[in-house]
Amino acid sequence: MKFPLARAAAAPLAALLAAGCSLASVPGAGAHRPAAHVGHVVLVSIDGLRPDAIEAAGASTLRGLMREGAYTLEASTISPSKTLPSHTSMLTGVGPAKHGITWNDDRTGETGRVGVPTVFDLADSAGLDPAAFFGKAKFRHLVGAGDPGFWATAPRGAEVLLAPRMVEDVERYLKFRGPEFLFVHVSDPDIAGHTMGWMSAPYRAAVRRADAAVGRILRSARARYGDDFVLIVTADHGGHARTHGSDAAVDRTIPWIAWGRGIAPGRIAGPVTTYDTAATVLWLLGVPRPEAWDGRPVARAFAFGEARGAATGGAQ
Repeated sequence: MKFPLARAAAAPLAALLAAGCSLASVPGAGAHRPAAHVGHVVLVSIDGLRPDAIEAAGASTLRGLMREGAYTLEASTISPSKTLPSHTSMLTGVGPAKHGITWNDDRTGETGRVGVPTVFDLADSAGLDPAAFFGKAKFRHLVGAGDPGFWATAPRGAEVLLAPRMVEDVERYLKFRGPEFLFVHVSDPDIAGHTMGWMSAPYRAAVRRADAAVGRILRSARARYGDDFVLIVTADHGGHARTHGSDAAVDRTIPWIAWGRGIAPGRIAGPVTTYDTAATVLWLLGVPRPEAWDGRPVARAFAFGEARGAATGGAQ
């Protein structure tokens, strides 16, 4: 089922849930779905989260996920290390040379949505139910009013939808629905970084708000899914001073944390890139990965290991 475009919390979710229509499909997506490793994946992207800010801000939820889960504080994002291009790679499994989005503002009126399949498209084509909550209006490049799944975003012209209100909407949604793939974008650290500077006191406070949001999302996911899910928390970019977007390590290094069913706890060895995130989501859900994707599943973070990695396009 898919639902019309709506700002997060702009209308009661019960009303949105009554407004379904027919499914869309992605030509060429996997008709033969391998066995899934888990029933559900929740992906949270914390905009502008530097890995060193987790400790500096005292982000207790994220530190707990790292203690119990698999993680690396040395994952990398794409160049340019900006919000829209980076999230496009995170959710399409390819770099900017393939997905084509190198700008960082809302140009949907000129260019429309991204021209390559997203995780949302592929999950829907496999018969799964995706959902997404975006804190910035420019994310409408990744989904459209006629696209599969429920999605909600800040309205065009608004700067952001901040974590406390965003999480209320996620919690409310999970009382009605249990999507196999749920994506939540938390914008607060990026806004604080641009306003007051990365690693400033307001930035660290924003990281703690994001951390609290992850805790609330985790509790709601456990109430909805029991133990049949994996939570992945990552970021689109880091930052320095009051900006980001360069090739410097401080801008391109991001955290990548996985927690939940089947995790092999500990630090993840070897490289992890942002487009590996999309491949990992599909691998966990048993959805074939497109051959053209740059990303590979981070199978070594899970006890499932390499056993079925090849069946969904290879694993790392």
